[in-house]
Amino acid sequence: MSDHSANSNSQSVIAYVALGSNLGDRAGNIHVAVDSLIVDPDIIVPRLSKLYDTAPVGGPVGSPRFLNAVAEITTTLSPTQLMNKMLEIEKELGRDRRDKWEPRPIDLDLLLFGDQIISTQELIVPHPLMHERRFVLEPLAELAPDAMHPAMGVSIKDLLAALE
Repeated sequence: MSDHSANSNSQSVIAYVALGSNLGDRAGNIHVAVDSLIVDPDIIVPRLSKLYDTAPVGGPVGSPRFLNAVAEITTTLSPTQLMNKMLEIEKELGRDRRDKWEPRPIDLDLLLFGDQIISTQELIVPHPLMHERRFVLEPLAELAPDAMHPAMGVSIKDLLAALE
């Protein structure tokens, strides 16, 4: 049985994916990445936040500004399958993972996957730095202010307010 037919009986989960770009056509890169998620039969993207223009965090001095957004998705993929799909999209859009936080045409991060807490060598959900990052929390709060951080037991809007 193929992965797709195995997933058709799986329960849908609401997940949130952060998207960022600071090279090339930043808005275009984000929209192409969202379109690449949408074409997967196991992923629905009902909502995308507005685009936020933000200063780079943690990268080399002089890195270009980012555009950031968050997509709400509904999926029957497992967290690992979704992460693999996101890595595939990054690669298709020219992301070459060499140095942490280097400028890049696209960056996809899995922020939340339902209320699951996942900690493996390949994947940590909720995203381990999301509660410290305004560029993640602002667009996420736009879509899901009352969503709870499953490890911290705090709403997204309260995490954002704590940064103020």
